[in-house]
Amino acid sequence: MKEDQKEKIEEAALTSVGAGVGGVGGATVGVLELAATQGNVTDLSAGLAIGAGAAVGGLAFFLGYKLYRHFKKPKA
Repeated sequence: MKEDQKEKIEEAALTSVGAGVGGVGGATVGVLELAATQGNVTDLSAGLAIGAGAAVGGLAFFLGYKLYRHFKKPKA
């Protein structure tokens, strides 16, 4: 397996892990939002909070990995 293929697999894995972590955080926010407002918030907004958490988590992990790779590369 080539080095660039390995890097793409690592990026995909980290992005999916980040999406999972973000989804859990988003689910927590969505559930707390529903509980705090006692029905004033719809299931849709809770679902949007979960989806947004997954998207932000995936993006954060991906960008963090890219930043790590940038600093890890040997200086020429």
